[in-house]
Amino acid sequence: MNETVVCVVGNVATAPVYRELAAGPSLRFRLAATARYWDREKSAWTDGHTNFFTVWANRQLAANAMASLEVGQPLVVQGRLKVRTDGRDGQQQWASADIDATAIGHDLSRGTAVFRRAAKPDAPAAANRPEPEWETPPPPDAGGGTATQQMAEPAIVT
Repeated sequence: MNETVVCVVGNVATAPVYRELAAGPSLRFRLAATARYWDREKSAWTDGHTNFFTVWANRQLAANAMASLEVGQPLVVQGRLKVRTDGRDGQQQWASADIDATAIGHDLSRGTAVFRRAAKPDAPAAANRPEPEWETPPPPDAGGGTATQQMAEPAIVT
């Protein structure tokens, strides 16, 4: 409900790590997002601070991302932001920004891509069931019996 949904544009910083888990496939990689600004003194674009995010993908998104991503590629990632802080005794505290991805795509402002629809996994074979009766049974006649009525042919309007 009160989730922070973000859209981050950046580059794949680490090789994606794919795992088959009991709950389904899972993938993680680091995304580097660098701010750029126009430096008036130099009259040139300058790189600002780089933020790193750990992107997590699950199920079909994980499988498709593993087949599609390589280090250095420009991406657009949308998902739920989770910031974690932790520290151990005698050590400095650290923070990690994770994105639980709902969508991942190549940034087409910096290149082209070719889309291929993923094959659907084989569905379990359904038991042979008879075709259901789609016709509406005729209503009983006014006398309370079950006389059969013939369906009228549809009228052709010219």
